[in-house]
Amino acid sequence: MKSLFAAATLAALILAPAYAACVYPHAPAHIPDGSSATLAQMLTGEKAVKTYNTQMVSYLHCLTHQQDKEIARAALKLTKKQIAEMRAMDRKRHNAAVEQLMTVAKEFNAQVMIYKKKHKHGK
Repeated sequence: MKSLFAAATLAALILAPAYAACVYPHAPAHIPDGSSATLAQMLTGEKAVKTYNTQMVSYLHCLTHQQDKEIARAALKLTKKQIAEMRAMDRKRHNAAVEQLMTVAKEFNAQVMIYKKKHKHGK
């Protein structure tokens, strides 16, 4: 247990400065309500979600790039097990970010469907 803690601590100390450069994007503060939003509000919401998506993709690329760079730099100091643990932590971080992105996209798409259904009769 102590060696696992030591490995995690070493990895955290080595990678902390690098990952600090990767800024986790904030999800849009507001998803418009499709049942009451105007077209302009829906378009603003769409723009916010697209911007969030772009920022999240950049964040994920940053994580991967930084981790690869730091592992290469510290490879002689780390065991294969430590490198595998670092990669596993990165996968968890990546998957959590993708899950949040998908949640935001699903929420917005649900509101788009509500908006379209409401305005279907106006055509």
